[in-house]
Amino acid sequence: MVKVVFTANIQRHVACPEAEAPGATVREVLDGVFAANARARSYVLDDQAALRRHMTIFVDGAAIADRSQLSDAVGPESTIYVFQALSGG
Repeated sequence: MVKVVFTANIQRHVACPEAEAPGATVREVLDGVFAANARARSYVLDDQAALRRHMTIFVDGAAIADRSQLSDAVGPESTIYVFQALSGG
């Protein structure tokens, strides 16, 4: 199963513990994780189910290319990291 890790910064705003779900794409895995956590889904994804502008996702250390369909492939042992962009100085 694919592991999904949400940064501590996101968890300050919405409960989303580390989880595992099956899938061949980022979308499939996140759909599995968010099936039981609608609040986290709406925090990470917009109303079109695309990645929100202030979020980014890495799969095994590489940023995903498809922010709207989340069609980037994942392997059975992959790790998806969900980050919230930070700003300031």
